Amino acid sequence: MDTDDEFCLKWNNHHSTFMTVLHSLLKKEILVDVTLAAEGQFIEAHKLVLSTCSEYFQDALQIHDNKHAYIFLNNVAFDDLKALIEYMYLGEVNVSQEQLPRFLASAEALKIKGSNSTF
Repeated sequence: MDTDDEFCLKWNNHHSTFMTVLHSLLKKEILVDVTLAAEGQFIEAHKLVLSTCSEYFQDALQIHDNKHAYIFLNNVAFDDLKALIEYMYLGEVNVSQEQLPRFLASAEALKIKGSNSTF
């Protein structure tokens, strides 16, 4: 009897389910562990998502031992920050033509993955 047989079990639609739930957690501010601030306004997010999508956030969050980190972004417009969060959580975002240059500059400054070649 061969007991070395392996079975591949696959969760259909795992990626889309995972992304939908993650985005829902963000919208409901559930399990958030970092607060980002720009122009005196705040957005809650998840360290894991930010670190996965950005070398800047990965480096910044590694130095924080606190359970909940606060990061103040002086040269980022709040509208751009909101759009960048949407991009990191969903993999896409719509921005106006007027906002695009500023958005791209913020994405590059924050080392958001995909910002230098995919946009």
